[in-house]
This record gives sequence, structure tokens and C-alpha cells, in this order.
Amino acid sequence: MNKGAALAAPFLCAMSTPPDLKAVLQWEVRSWSRALPLWERHLPTHRPALALGIGEREGGLSLWLASKGLAVTCTDLRPFPATTRELHAAHGLVDRITYAQADATALPFSEGAFDVVVFKSVIGALGTKERQALAVREMHRVLKPGGVLLFAENLHGSPLHGWLRKRFVAWESYWRYLDPVGDRDLFAPFAALHDATTGVIANLGRSERQRDLLARVDAMLSPLVPATARTIWYGAALKARS
Repeated sequence: MNKGAALAAPFLCAMSTPPDLKAVLQWEVRSWSRALPLWERHLPTHRPALALGIGEREGGLSLWLASKGLAVTCTDLRPFPATTRELHAAHGLVDRITYAQADATALPFSEGAFDVVVFKSVIGALGTKERQALAVREMHRVLKPGGVLLFAENLHGSPLHGWLRKRFVAWESYWRYLDPVGDRDLFAPFAALHDATTGVIANLGRSERQRDLLARVDAMLSPLVPATARTIWYGAALKARS
């Protein structure tokens, strides 16, 4: 049993159970879950396969990858709360997950260590494009040739989104929201990028139920709104095989 499994052994379930999307994605679930079909198409088919979760405070994406049969290193900048291991244990997946503290701009892993790297709503917190580019280069470095970076990140959205954030979002002062056109060069180290955008008004909901209802409306609105006015950018960036 690995170290992560030993720490969570008191919670260990006899069998793994498929995670629900709330456990995987935590908030605005219907909108962010639109990334999952694209991500799943780019998961490696071989097993064993090794994955790295970045900024995994709640452990949701590590849970998802482990449920797909990957061995996952679940990382965050700060120590994990007990609830992270408890979540993984409740699904019977602690034997596939280990835990580590890691700075996305200086990952403590060797070159070519992982088949998959994943993050969601993480690099905006780095504050500058230079630090974001450094983090993406680090993710590229630790991927094996032919490996894949799965990502989903917050976009600027419309001017209305920007105005509302300044009034109501505590981290607006330091968060750098991405632009799906101007920031494509962040993924320049990769051989290919398969991506899409979504989200228009769903994140304006005050509760998860409201956000779910608004996400249904977004399915009709998104084709009418330019990508630069949407709120979520997701994709799969592929590292060259040689």
C-alpha cells in the first residue's frame, strides 16, 4: 500500500464507486463538465498510466482520473485537508492516489514522469502571464513524450463579467483571467491543442441550482456569443512523441 493509501486506510471502502460530477468538479458543475468528454477522448488507453493533478485542493480531478484506472499523484501548494483523502477513500480509490505539495511553477518531479497532467481553475491565481507560461512549461516538462495536458480555466468573459467581478469577487485583484485567442501561445510547447470554450451566464447564478439552470440556457446562447466573451476554456494539449 502506498503512503496515501496508508494515511486513508481507516476510510477504505471494499470496492471503488463511480464519482458523481459534484465530487469531481465542486461548483458550476454543468458548465465545467463539458470538458470531460474531450478529456476522456485523450486519456491514454494503456494501463498502468501515471497522472498528475495540479492545484487539487479538494481532489476532484484526481478522483476522476483514479476512477478511470490511472495512478494519480494529487498535488496542491498547501497541505491537504483531511476531507480530500476522505473523499478518495469513500470511493475506494486511495490505493491509486498519492499526495504531495507542489508549486506549479517549479514541479518537484522528473522530466517525462507522467502520461497525463490535469488542472482546473488554477493558473489564473498565478497573476501574470509570465508565471502562467512557466507553469505550463513545467507541466510540459514532466509529461512523457506523447503525454497530454488536460486543462479547464476561467476566461475574461464579457465586460459585464469584468464589472461584476470587481464588485463582488474577492480574488479579482490578483487573478489573471485567460483570453482564448491572445493566450493560445501559452501552449506553444505542445505539438497540438484541441480546445473549446463554453459558459455565458451560468456563473452569474447565486446558488448551484441557479447555475445549473443558467448552464442549460448557455447551451443555446454559446453559439451566439464570441469565444472571447465566454467564461470557460478547456482542452487537451498533446506533447510531441519524440
